[in-house]
Amino acid sequence: MQSCLAAVKASMLVVQRSQEPISTAVLAASDDSDLHQALSGLLGCYSCILTDEEFIQSVQSTAGMAVVLLIRSVIGSGDDVPVIVAGLLQCSVDAGSIAPQCLRQSCAGLYERRRPAAVALYLSHGALAMLSWRGKTLGPQEEKLLLLIPEVLLSLDTRVKESSTVMVVARVLTLWSGAALDCVQVDTCPPLLRSSLTGGSSLIARLHQHIYAHWEHPLDGVRHQTRSMFQNLLKLHQHCSDHTSDPTGDPYITQLTQDLLALEWHMKGKYGTLGCLVEHLGAEYLLRLDGGLPSRLLGLMGDQTMAPYASDLLEKLFVSHKAQLCARFMDGDAWIDGWHEVWVRPLLQVLCTARLDQTTYILDYFLPKLLRCNPSSLSHMVQALQEMPACTEGSAGSRGALGALMTCLRAARSQGVLKSVEEELFGGLVPLPLMRQALVHKHDQVRMDALGLVCESHRSTETLSRQEIELIRHFLPFNLNSQSPGARQQTVSLLKKLLCRVKDSAQLLQKKLDQHHNHKDQQVLDMYQEFLRWFCETLFQVFHPGASFSRCLMALHLLGLIAEHFTFNTGCGFALGDSVSFSHAQAVLCCLASNFLEVKQLACNLLQKLPPAAVRLQEPERLQSLLQVALDLSTSTKPFDSVTAAHLLNLLLHQPALQDALLRCIQKQHSPVQPPALIQSQTFESSSLEQNTLTVVRWLMVCLKEEVLKAEASLLQAAASYPLYGRVHCITAVLQQLNTGSLALLSEWRAVVSELIGLCYRMSDVVSPVVQSSSPEGLIPMDTESETSAGLQKILQEIQPRDTNDFFTSARELDPSESDCDSEWKEPENIVHKPQSCNRGGGVDGEAYRVTAQMVLVCCWRTMKEVSMLLGHLCQSVPLCCPLTHADGRGVVTEDQVEGVGKYFREQLLQSRHRGAFELAYVGFVRLTEMLCRSGSPTLQQLPAHWLKEVLEEVKSSDPSSKLCATRRSAGIPFYIQALLSSEPKSSSCGLLKMTMRSLTALAMPSNDADTESSSVPQVHALNILRALYRDTRLGENIVPFVSDGMQAAILGFTSPVWAVRNSSTLLFSTLITRIFGVKKGKDEHSKKNRMTGREFFTRFPDLYPFLLSQLQEAADSVNSDSGQVKLHPSLFLLLLVLGRLYPSPMDGSSSPLGLAPFMPLIIRCGRSAVYRTREMAARALVPFVLVTQVPSTIQTLLEELPQEPGPGLQQNHIHGTLLQVLSLLRSYLADTHRPQSGNEQDCDLSSGLFPHLWLATRQNPCLVTRGAFLDLLGCLCGCLPVPVSGSQLKKLREETLQILMASELVAPQGPDDMNLSGPGAAQYLQSLAHIAVSVCVESPHLWDCPESAGFQRDLLERLLRCPHYEVRLFALDQLLGRLQKTEEESQPHGHEPLPFDLSVSSLTSLALHETYPGCQAKVLQVLAVLPLSWLLPWRDGMTSLSCLEVLEHLLTLLETSTHSVELYCAALSLTSQLVLHLAESTPQGLSEAAVVCLSRWGALVTQGCAEDQPAEVKLMSAEVLVKAVPTLLTAPALPLGITHTVALWKSLFTLLQDEDQDVRDGAADFTCYIPARLHNTGVSTGAVSPPVALEMGVGLLCQLFQMWGQVAAGMVSLIQWLLGDEQLDTRCEESLDLDEEFLFEKGDLNLWAEPLLWAQMLHRHLSALISVTHSPDVSITELDRLSAIAKSNALAAQRSMDALPALPQFSATIEYAKISLLKERTSLALNLLDTLRSS
Repeated sequence: MQSCLAAVKASMLVVQRSQEPISTAVLAASDDSDLHQALSGLLGCYSCILTDEEFIQSVQSTAGMAVVLLIRSVIGSGDDVPVIVAGLLQCSVDAGSIAPQCLRQSCAGLYERRRPAAVALYLSHGALAMLSWRGKTLGPQEEKLLLLIPEVLLSLDTRVKESSTVMVVARVLTLWSGAALDCVQVDTCPPLLRSSLTGGSSLIARLHQHIYAHWEHPLDGVRHQTRSMFQNLLKLHQHCSDHTSDPTGDPYITQLTQDLLALEWHMKGKYGTLGCLVEHLGAEYLLRLDGGLPSRLLGLMGDQTMAPYASDLLEKLFVSHKAQLCARFMDGDAWIDGWHEVWVRPLLQVLCTARLDQTTYILDYFLPKLLRCNPSSLSHMVQALQEMPACTEGSAGSRGALGALMTCLRAARSQGVLKSVEEELFGGLVPLPLMRQALVHKHDQVRMDALGLVCESHRSTETLSRQEIELIRHFLPFNLNSQSPGARQQTVSLLKKLLCRVKDSAQLLQKKLDQHHNHKDQQVLDMYQEFLRWFCETLFQVFHPGASFSRCLMALHLLGLIAEHFTFNTGCGFALGDSVSFSHAQAVLCCLASNFLEVKQLACNLLQKLPPAAVRLQEPERLQSLLQVALDLSTSTKPFDSVTAAHLLNLLLHQPALQDALLRCIQKQHSPVQPPALIQSQTFESSSLEQNTLTVVRWLMVCLKEEVLKAEASLLQAAASYPLYGRVHCITAVLQQLNTGSLALLSEWRAVVSELIGLCYRMSDVVSPVVQSSSPEGLIPMDTESETSAGLQKILQEIQPRDTNDFFTSARELDPSESDCDSEWKEPENIVHKPQSCNRGGGVDGEAYRVTAQMVLVCCWRTMKEVSMLLGHLCQSVPLCCPLTHADGRGVVTEDQVEGVGKYFREQLLQSRHRGAFELAYVGFVRLTEMLCRSGSPTLQQLPAHWLKEVLEEVKSSDPSSKLCATRRSAGIPFYIQALLSSEPKSSSCGLLKMTMRSLTALAMPSNDADTESSSVPQVHALNILRALYRDTRLGENIVPFVSDGMQAAILGFTSPVWAVRNSSTLLFSTLITRIFGVKKGKDEHSKKNRMTGREFFTRFPDLYPFLLSQLQEAADSVNSDSGQVKLHPSLFLLLLVLGRLYPSPMDGSSSPLGLAPFMPLIIRCGRSAVYRTREMAARALVPFVLVTQVPSTIQTLLEELPQEPGPGLQQNHIHGTLLQVLSLLRSYLADTHRPQSGNEQDCDLSSGLFPHLWLATRQNPCLVTRGAFLDLLGCLCGCLPVPVSGSQLKKLREETLQILMASELVAPQGPDDMNLSGPGAAQYLQSLAHIAVSVCVESPHLWDCPESAGFQRDLLERLLRCPHYEVRLFALDQLLGRLQKTEEESQPHGHEPLPFDLSVSSLTSLALHETYPGCQAKVLQVLAVLPLSWLLPWRDGMTSLSCLEVLEHLLTLLETSTHSVELYCAALSLTSQLVLHLAESTPQGLSEAAVVCLSRWGALVTQGCAEDQPAEVKLMSAEVLVKAVPTLLTAPALPLGITHTVALWKSLFTLLQDEDQDVRDGAADFTCYIPARLHNTGVSTGAVSPPVALEMGVGLLCQLFQMWGQVAAGMVSLIQWLLGDEQLDTRCEESLDLDEEFLFEKGDLNLWAEPLLWAQMLHRHLSALISVTHSPDVSITELDRLSAIAKSNALAAQRSMDALPALPQFSATIEYAKISLLKERTSLALNLLDTLRSS
């Protein structure tokens, strides 16, 4: 293709350079001259290229230009050229008759009616590019051609399917608009052209429709072109219209602006077009039309997909606004206040109060632009933020004023607006304590902004000040353990900027020092050195046993940055290598045993950069012991051990002495196997790495051969003792280290690779019977009980591959006679099991082993996985023996071997049933196919196409006896086809993809012959494969042309009688919905973000218009439920789902040929279905098809269809469907912010349609479902939103509705049947009544004319709360709670105001004591918790009143028995805690005995709620309760709970501060805001701080409290007990070493975030400080002896356990080693403290 493109371009160049001579010669020469023949030949070639769709677009596009150029060269300039070109565009032979004969013959293919649609496109492009349009007056023919081109292009809109062609159409239209603009800018513009190009003309209207259909296109380029075209059309209108002086007075432009502003804001196209209008009209005009524009756009900045668009529009607006204001106020800065009011104030408001995730993008996209536009705004921002009251911390999730300040300053500094940091920043703008507070703020983003402010600078050579270094020292220790990946990434990135600054500024200072010595510069360099040493030391201290994953990851990343920027060298520069000790390197080495792959990789990389003297791998014993551990781990039955082994080997490969160490290991094992001969370095060109790699691979292969032999004898024994995958993983990992392009030992490698491939096939043969069985997981029970393996053997027989799909035709039953355990069974040929008598069998050497089913399966599928990865790596990375690519004979792997591997993968993918096995075979196969394409060998390059045709043929002919798996979503077949297609070069014309999609679509469509089980197998395969291809992101936009066919196949597949086909169709359908409408962008299934306008949908998929319409017609005909029979049309559900995703756009004209109108009556008819769900969906699907302006009239029409009186032939389904449609339309109309304003609402008063049908809501209507639906409609109309009903009628409607409510079963029951209303729809009906009742008495009592009698509304609410149906009570309480919370938010600054409605608190308090339904119980307690306590006490229960203590006892009992319901437990805990605090506050003189008992019960419950295994909601509530108890209970001088319970509550708080859940930790950290002022230490931040800082502060505060309470001795004992930990847990270490092998995947600790060692060190630090302050705390000797005894027994147990561990336990027994190390450390810290206490 590239050669073809070059040839066309070259021929064009020749013609272009010699136009004059060609024209002259053509006129002179005869028709059969050489020149004529040459030109005709060229033209013929161009025509062939244009009409042959196999050519790629760039070639066709160039050929289109070449055709026009050649015509111009032959005909010369004149009116004939545009006529001939127009003829070509229109396929009109008559117009071409003026062309010479030879021209016409050569272009014959271009005049054919059946030519491809794109020919006209490329010719149009050629005409625009090759004919001159600029700066000349057009002749009539040229003018016609110019106006013809857009007509031709617009006719292609619905005919082209490929996105790339849509892109060309958009580009050519933009080119055309540019050319038209050139033509109208001349002095004498022809009137026809002028009138055709003015806004409002039919051509411009159609071009606008094209823009609206494509401005949301998935391709960026298309969207960009539509925006450029919109801009050009605006300019065209400006030049052609009469309103050139003042565009804001132009009715066309003003209408266009209003239409655009009225569109939904999720439409991306709206932003670019509004941006064009801002440039055209100025920002002030838009701000006049919509003053809230800045705030609205800032609100949209929270959405990542919208933020770039919104920020671009904002920038255009504020730049234009500034320019307009500056032009108006000539005198300096008078304009600035107005500008700040419009742009800066809304920004600060959003920054302070919005949720953090919504403001991230403001920093990225908006703030820098604003500061660049007007740098002086910074001081205004800082001043405004510092003046804000501190309570503007905003809601729980916002950054508050401090955070907003950091954000603004950070943006300013990185933009260079803040010049000198020391003077301006810490001197004037921000005091240092404020910076320190921001660096440990509770919110990640505030901390990141503060860190960014310190680290980012405009120049990378700016020196660091001492304050900045101090701030980093303050920040780092508390922020290493961040659980949020985003915060970790930002921290690393910002500290990288800081280290770059250190490096660059140090180089500059060093250069200055070399020129002349300066004491100050030397001081800075010394400061840098001290800082970097501290930085490294702090990070190396992190790697202690039990350090959390996030802390290790951060430290490794940051140490990696140090190694990258400064290197750990010794002696010169900063000499950071000197500060790395052996213990540091040892700690990093232990990270290789981490369960997290990323930690392993980073540690391995870092170890190679540390000074070798510190790592000490060159010591022979150390090298040998590590190598031995690696070899042992490679046969472990725990999957992650083999990964550790691989990383250890990768580390050791770089050691020259590795081969000797390996030899010593082998000799030590006394292995009967011969070790591979050492490779001496006689070949100097081979590196030691290559020699080591070869030796290690050879030895691993020797071991592997032995193990494969044993596995062939007994797979069970292999699974238990030496699963094969570990060795294979190590071989792959070792080979990945090698640069295979420069191998020296070629002959050795060839032998090794050949042997490896053979070994892989053998391993695969051993394990494939399990992974290819018809049910590899399900049929093996987790049998750990049985003592015999006969059952397992029988199962291995049972799961032999059933290579047929006979389950399609007959169910297979187990023969009862086979149940005998000894029944013989045929072994597969490649596997010979030794019959094991028991699964704790004897191994080869007589040692016992245990095997479980899980082990067998894991061994098998992981071996398959590793074999696939190894084969894929060999094919991808090892050089190929191919004379074309490696003529020097340096290849290693042969073409035959590659083809063999391909066949192996084919077999695995088409026959494996285990998902793990075939998914990873796919990864290996993708590597192979990528290599085939770029191999340079013609034989190999043709393989993918050959394999693809083979498999498609096999799918086509598959039937129930086929070996292809038709369950499990066709298992590996889709993966196989995906891999083959994704290997097709991106620059090709996608021939393989087109061929595959055509075959599969044909197979996926229902066949005409009767649907039998056998004919449906290929259909199932085709549907499953199509699903995989539509999901494959690598095929990208190339798959879009086939979406229509896929959708048709999915919808028609639903009509199949075969379940398997329907199931696969469902899966395909859901994939296509995602492919068309995008991934769900929120929780709301029906949000407009995942919808499309009808115009855009049918423009992109025109084939679906007639298809959906005809299918809907057919479905609607089957719906009518008059007969009472339910006829379900299978695909109706899908049709309504698709149609419900479309919506009308105000920009849609009525002219659209693909209008949505024909669908409307059919959808209305679907509302009559007898199926409830169908009626609901029809109601939802109707909404998009009714334009907003037509909603009231459509509702009126629907209401008129309802019956006016009860009668015998009522169809309740019809009534219900109609009511649902009315409701959906009304709700969407009321929610629409851009609906017509209430000027014309009198014209469409709905009351006339409503009053005649009110009987439907009364007892005259026997059906409760329709009664409820009509009540919902009344509730919707009588609410507080403006509705299309006139005022007087609305008042009347509310009166009627109130009467219906008062006469209903809910309010005035007429006997027991009404009291216990039951039947279909009863609950819904009662809830609809309750909805209106709640509106009357709680939500908007001011709207209803209630009877004058006192307490009417209160009685109504009480009636709801006493209703026997729990749904009604729950609904009423829920609404009441929502209203109370809203009232509380509104009245927050003023304290508790009286409620705006009448509430009987006593009915709530008695309900709380007697309610039985848990949901209502929880809700009523939540309601009571919101009300002020003074309203609740004294507590009323009917006529009696209870004391606070009695209520408390009742609630505590409820708490103790309500652990089954989290919601109830949390509600009860919240209310109980309020009462406890009230009790403690109201009795300062001391509590009664009963109160003390209550409080201790409460304390125990709170402590229990903080445990690790509690649900997150309970822990969050416990945190909230503890935080509120800080001033009253936890820090009270009087110790109301006594020392023991108070300390237990503090312990609970500290447990929550170390919880794994980020929200729980954040909630608990809020206690710092509640510490009484008398306890504030100077220099301690009092705002919201991050949990690690809160923990540190909390322990310090507790020590301070012990002194205040005079309880230092008791406090010390408690804290030392905390330090020792739960000793029972840890002394079990010895038993826990005998790990149960049944658990392959060790869970380890529940909490991955808490770090017990750091907690112990923190306690030790604070206790030591406490001892030093109080000098002689009088701890009794007996206590000291008791604690010492516990500590010593722990120390002994730890030592014994440690001695029992194998060599290098960090790797071989990681979890146990970490537990024992922790126990030892805790014990030694405790003993140290106890010794200090004794001595004092």
